[in-house]
Amino acid sequence: MALFLNHEGLSFHYQDTGFGTPFFFQHGLGGDVNQPFSLFRPPPGIRLIAFDARGHGETRPLGPPEKINLASFAGDLLDLLDHLQLPRAIVGGISMGAAITLNFTLRFPGRVLGLVLLRPAWLDRPFPENVAIFSEIARLIREHGAKQGKEIFQQSLVYQKLRAEFPDTANSLSTQFDHPRAEETVAKLERIPNDAPVDSLEELSGIRSPTLVLANKQDPIHPFEFGRSWPKRSRQRSLES
Repeated sequence: MALFLNHEGLSFHYQDTGFGTPFFFQHGLGGDVNQPFSLFRPPPGIRLIAFDARGHGETRPLGPPEKINLASFAGDLLDLLDHLQLPRAIVGGISMGAAITLNFTLRFPGRVLGLVLLRPAWLDRPFPENVAIFSEIARLIREHGAKQGKEIFQQSLVYQKLRAEFPDTANSLSTQFDHPRAEETVAKLERIPNDAPVDSLEELSGIRSPTLVLANKQDPIHPFEFGRSWPKRSRQRSLES
């Protein structure tokens, strides 16, 4: 059943399943609630919740472009917690979702039972080189439309190299053109890469919640070194592969 929260003139789509300790697990850039729900099946005692961020999935309309940023998304997460009358929860996410929930944890530590960062793609500076390709995808959508833009992208040397070395990453990037509202919501691909979840890595030392960081070496968009940076700064636990 589709669930929606009306907030700030937007209808936020979310999913909520299971019973027990709430775990908000947020999707990555260009994804939607199907991503976290396909990656994690909640065991008994865990209530899994996720929402489509602004400009993503079934959350409509786009809203003010200036609110397409990690801090606003973290604020939307807070509003959903309040709507569901949940004083505290485990929070986590994939890529952009990891950045959202890290920002949330630093700003609202009293609401966090634990933090899960899966394949972080940001550190403490905007526009890291690893996510620059999203801006190129946005340019192609702006200039050529989603359909033709995808064709041009798949003919590019960058795509061909990714497809040869990291086929899953290449396929994931191609799906950015396939969203039925790709042209309407292209601002997310322009603005999010220019954001950062924290102003300084030194802020991580203030995290007191149990934290799990997961990273691997098979994904250039989510550098293994980024995953290792978080537990070094926060003295928390990481899993590497």
